[in-house]
Amino acid sequence: MNRNSEYRRPVVASTHLRQRGVALMVVLILLVLMTLLALVSLRGTLMQERMSSSQYDRSLGFQATEAALREAEAAAAKITATPGAGCAGPATGVCGTPAATDNPRWLLDDAGWKAIAKPSGNAKLGLAINPSYIIEYMGEFPGKSCTTSGDVSGTPCSDLEKHYRITARSYAANRADVTLQSNYAVP
Repeated sequence: MNRNSEYRRPVVASTHLRQRGVALMVVLILLVLMTLLALVSLRGTLMQERMSSSQYDRSLGFQATEAALREAEAAAAKITATPGAGCAGPATGVCGTPAATDNPRWLLDDAGWKAIAKPSGNAKLGLAINPSYIIEYMGEFPGKSCTTSGDVSGTPCSDLEKHYRITARSYAANRADVTLQSNYAVP
């Protein structure tokens, strides 16, 4: 054996030693990319969680407001005296015919709404604030039995219905704000 050939290092080993640093850098870059991908995925998941939570709040608010609207319709059916101008009193929920020049009552700010709206008695469905409603008297109009077809020269129709505009609202700070409105006729 040749003495020089025994102690000669193979060329492959020296290139292998030089590549170890490059492999470490590639792995670190891939690790950073995987971490960024995981963060982006987590952000999307959190956004979807917030959206589903908001949808749940809106659904509860809608159900509570609809229950308050039905409660107000039942209360309007029991009103016997015609409401005067303005609102009957604080937090009664019954108001007279609105003036055409006034701002709509359902657009009042929170303090104005609380001052005249009546809180619903049985419509709380896990919300921070009970829904409330306003009943506005809109006047008397001919009922369903009155007709305008044919001979209308006879006596005017005496079958009048009282019409009410009912607005129900459910809201809480940083939560869904739901407002529903109906026109309700009482024979």
